[in-house]
Amino acid sequence: MKVGAQMAVTNAIYAAHNGVFRMSPDIEDLVEASNNVAKVEIKDGKATILCLTRSSVESSKYDVAYALKACFELAGFKVVFSGAYPGWKPNPSSPILKVLTDIYERQHGSQAHVVACHAGLECGILGRNYPEMDMISFGPTIKGAHSPDEKVNIASVEKFWNFTLEVLKNIPAKG
Repeated sequence: MKVGAQMAVTNAIYAAHNGVFRMSPDIEDLVEASNNVAKVEIKDGKATILCLTRSSVESSKYDVAYALKACFELAGFKVVFSGAYPGWKPNPSSPILKVLTDIYERQHGSQAHVVACHAGLECGILGRNYPEMDMISFGPTIKGAHSPDEKVNIASVEKFWNFTLEVLKNIPAKG
């Protein structure tokens, strides 16, 4: 790779946003959009830069993606978008969330730890196809997800299995 091309690659990587892009204006301490310059491969004179862009809000995800596109195109790169997960905006007023937090409190004698995240979840895909669906995501404690170090807390699996059974027994009838 020629020196000029090396500088273009290096400058584009330095200029590309990496990290938190926007915090949620609605939920305290929640990242709304971020980017991760995930992989840089230079092989046979060709540079490939892969980014993981995430957001709970589609418009914020596109803001990040098009800022990155502009950065890399200015450096002479061809930009291709692929593999996107749709955003899934948290709804703190969700009726099903209230049902589940009430069941959790009855079962465990303590309040559920309710959090939101900006990463791609299957709920984003479901929500795109069923926009009126009220949904939440819950499950056992997982550490190091999607990595070679991924682990699940076995005790939490049993806890959430029993919780799921109780939820299924108490699903409210739709009026």
